[in-house]
Amino acid sequence: MDDTMWAAVYHGPEDVRVERVPMPRIGPDEVLLRVLRANICGTDLRIVHGGHRHYPAGTVRIPGHEVVGEVAAVGERVSGYRPGERLFVAPNMGRGDSRETMSGNNNLDPQFDAIGITLDGAFAEYLRVPAAAVAGGNLMAVAPDVPPAVAALIEPLACVWRGQNKIGVGAGDVVLVMGAGPIGVLHVMLARLRGAARVLVSEPAAGRREQAVGLGADRGVDPLSEDLAAVVRAESDGRGADAIITAAPVKALQEQAVALAAVGGRGNFFGGLSKDDALIRLDSNAVHYKELIVTGTTACSTWDCRRAADIVNSGRLDLAPLITAEYPLAEAPAAFAAAQDGRNLRVSLIP
Repeated sequence: MDDTMWAAVYHGPEDVRVERVPMPRIGPDEVLLRVLRANICGTDLRIVHGGHRHYPAGTVRIPGHEVVGEVAAVGERVSGYRPGERLFVAPNMGRGDSRETMSGNNNLDPQFDAIGITLDGAFAEYLRVPAAAVAGGNLMAVAPDVPPAVAALIEPLACVWRGQNKIGVGAGDVVLVMGAGPIGVLHVMLARLRGAARVLVSEPAAGRREQAVGLGADRGVDPLSEDLAAVVRAESDGRGADAIITAAPVKALQEQAVALAAVGGRGNFFGGLSKDDALIRLDSNAVHYKELIVTGTTACSTWDCRRAADIVNSGRLDLAPLITAEYPLAEAPAAFAAAQDGRNLRVSLIP
């Protein structure tokens, strides 16, 4: 085996180079994967633009954290994995005995590590899976009939699962998803699977709106030309939405959510705001008098990934329509451009 490989390497804002880099070397407790598919998400685009806190000035690193690969080699002390086996990799690892990791929330560990975030990731031909991930159960089997690019969507589905679990989306709920990008569409699909009675999506872009309706939303609303509050009332017998998810990083959506919620409603601020502009005006009386629950979630734990993997492997949720473009690794810059063009849901790289 050659001792170098191709990778898309971050060298600075707007400077990602497809180049030869040294092959990862694994230790006795690690696994080497040949990457089959690595999908591009909004976090990766933020990295490319130089806006991620774990990519400070001077960082040279391989991004990519939505990944499925096949086992190329295993360390001498690793058991339970065989060459050629297809595996999804949950990206987050706790680094210590923190209360967060001990409680199953390793994504919240203040000393966390993550593939493609603090460590070299999957926009490469091969990926080293660290000992902490191997020991922590981050490697998960993929059903034979699930395409690799679709299986890589387990990671964003896990983030969506975490958000909906936080507010108990369930049978009979009227759910409002604000934003119909790829994450918003995943929220629509999962809410239906969890038994929501009505799923509404608010999205100003017509193409995004149509995609969301085609993938399961009962009604798409253009908040720029329609009265969103009136639509929500009409679709909920005048009550308001039982569960509201702000699936876009827009302050106005978070401020509006409390007004659109039913008495006893639950809201999840899913899309994080810019750290430089993160303060919003919140109607405290609406929260108080309607007894609302307002929550936030970020990323996903390994346990969230396990639940999402179970859903995808079961075949109960077909995520294949979300993969709207695929590019070879050599065309990574074009793939990044396609991922932010407003038309694609998920773009997948093929190393």
